[in-house]
Amino acid sequence: MAARVVLVAGFTQHDVADELWRASPDSVLVRHDLTALADGVVKRWVDGRLTVLELAHGCVSCTLRLDLVPLLESLDARVVVHLDPMLEPEAVCFALSGTEVRVEAVITVVDARTWLDDATGGETLDERGMKAAAEDERTVAQVVVGQAEFADALVLTEQPDAVTEAVLDRLNPLAPRQNLAKLDAGALLNDIPENARRGGFDDGFGSLLHGEPPRVPRHGVSLVCFSEKRPFHPMRLHKAVDVLLDGVVRTRGRVWVVSQPDEALWLESAGGGLRVGNLGAWPQGKSQELVVITTKDPRSITEALEAAVVTDEELALADELDFVDPFGEWHEEEV
Repeated sequence: MAARVVLVAGFTQHDVADELWRASPDSVLVRHDLTALADGVVKRWVDGRLTVLELAHGCVSCTLRLDLVPLLESLDARVVVHLDPMLEPEAVCFALSGTEVRVEAVITVVDARTWLDDATGGETLDERGMKAAAEDERTVAQVVVGQAEFADALVLTEQPDAVTEAVLDRLNPLAPRQNLAKLDAGALLNDIPENARRGGFDDGFGSLLHGEPPRVPRHGVSLVCFSEKRPFHPMRLHKAVDVLLDGVVRTRGRVWVVSQPDEALWLESAGGGLRVGNLGAWPQGKSQELVVITTKDPRSITEALEAAVVTDEELALADELDFVDPFGEWHEEEV
């Protein structure tokens, strides 16, 4: 029987992993330190015993594939994994998805003082001194938003301000929250609802409103739901993307550009970081849809996206027009 895993993520983690470990007798505590990963060195502790690993190619995926996944497959116990701050739990769960290791919960620690500034900024991990490898161009926002969004429960370092709380309500409405000063690790795990993610994924064509977040704006935080059956003009969409990189915490959704009539693209942003990928062929009856969490006037987002949709005339002539398409190949941008 493989391990049952509780992952603890976050830029600031304090002793949350230790509390979860102590709350679960006979569990194993695993820690990773990736600060020297760019040099091919990974430090790993298992119940306090240090192992220094030297990888031929220092990268996050190699760390998961060559170390963490085999380790967890070898353990028959509950394992509390204290993830290095630069690791995103979604990537870890993806690496575990083909194994018998079961993810019981993902816990993310949120620094209530700095999280919202990080989540809406454009600073890169490299600029923060946390770059995992030479090719790591992720932004701080992409990491902290992903960590909070994918969590089954959140631990906050202190009571957040009203705006941060409103953002978290819309980013991850299902996750129970506890204050670090009053942390009850056992109760936190028990409060995770039955329909929590627990490391699971969808195929990109499922609901974008996981957990039914509030639709009514609060404290200047809005949830914009944009849906359109007509495709986007590729160049106008490329220009409109700028509106999603300023005053926006998160954008997620499926888009269709007229120059790629059969392909569904996945567009995702956090703060000033943008990713665009290819989901493959559109299922029958699906329309494009974007969900945006923003701290600015939501009308500016809706108007920009509406203006990027093709006109009736462009749609009628789509087979004859030669569109310049910056989305011709999936890509990742850091802005």
